[in-house]
Amino acid sequence: MNGHKKIKVLIVDDSQSIRRSLTMILEEDPRISVIGTAADPYEAAKQIAVVVPDVITLDLEMPRMNGLTFLKKLMNQHPIPVVIVSSFTAGRRELGIRALALGAAGIVTKPRWDQPEEMRDLGMRLRDAVYAASMQNMTKHRAAREKQADKKEAAAVVHYYNQGSANKLILIGASTGGTELISSILRSLRSDLPPILIVQHMPGDFTGAFANRLNAECSLTVKEAGRNEKLLNGHVYIANGFFHLVVKKIANEYVCDLADGELVNRHRPSVDVLFKSASGLFPERQLMAILLTGMGADGARGLLELKQKGAICIAQDEESCAVYGMPREAVLMDAVNMIGSPGKIVEWMNNFA
Repeated sequence: MNGHKKIKVLIVDDSQSIRRSLTMILEEDPRISVIGTAADPYEAAKQIAVVVPDVITLDLEMPRMNGLTFLKKLMNQHPIPVVIVSSFTAGRRELGIRALALGAAGIVTKPRWDQPEEMRDLGMRLRDAVYAASMQNMTKHRAAREKQADKKEAAAVVHYYNQGSANKLILIGASTGGTELISSILRSLRSDLPPILIVQHMPGDFTGAFANRLNAECSLTVKEAGRNEKLLNGHVYIANGFFHLVVKKIANEYVCDLADGELVNRHRPSVDVLFKSASGLFPERQLMAILLTGMGADGARGLLELKQKGAICIAQDEESCAVYGMPREAVLMDAVNMIGSPGKIVEWMNNFA
């Protein structure tokens, strides 16, 4: 950092009194300027889009989204040095270790606020930690994210944390060879895309773990789909392996839901069931449906129905498929607008925002 410039700090903590105390403590140092405070990560993301701080102080335990989740997303999308300022009981110290592993520059334990000696100690340690963090080289974090302009990155963070309701939708179906391909695709996507619903043929006992793994790997929020769950931008919903996954519109909002029912194309969840449930719900060109590698024909008829309703319908190309079954059937039915490699599919998805 330029020694003549003050270190711009954003404080993120759900307690108003603690935000006020931390502001006073930090601004005792003439090198530091607190440019803003936020009660939660969503509010923080909006502020980052306006003025990017040099350092963020972050509490780990907050409502709406915990600090570790925010830290992970931040390092993936718009890396900024972070100092964790939180309470750590004996059983929760592993949270601090996890925060460091995710890229936090340092940890400062909150004091007992009624103890002057502990407060003085906090002030010294916090100011030193912020100064050290401001010198941190974030190159390794920035190299890992998609190469986009800083303004675009900041905007993506805001779009993600605004979590607006869906007005577009992306549907994906896959079977054999799909799990690693889906992982690769999701890691390459922008974080402000419309909701993504995925049917991957796999046993029900494993879909929750699959969703958790994907969530840990990429900047989008990935979860196992629930019942009558509102669809949010920046989110990916993995079909529960025990139920069909469907899309509905309730009171002008799009939701996903779980449905019992017979096997369709020998599968539950079935890609055809998902695709057909969305037919007619979205205006032309507002829905993208993608059929990836897999054995059989599940999804082909549903894709044709979506194409006839004006959706953008995509099939993975033969060369990159582990099993060229489901996409092949869709191509033979003339159910697709475009055929492409995983790289092209990522490009088309990123341009669909």
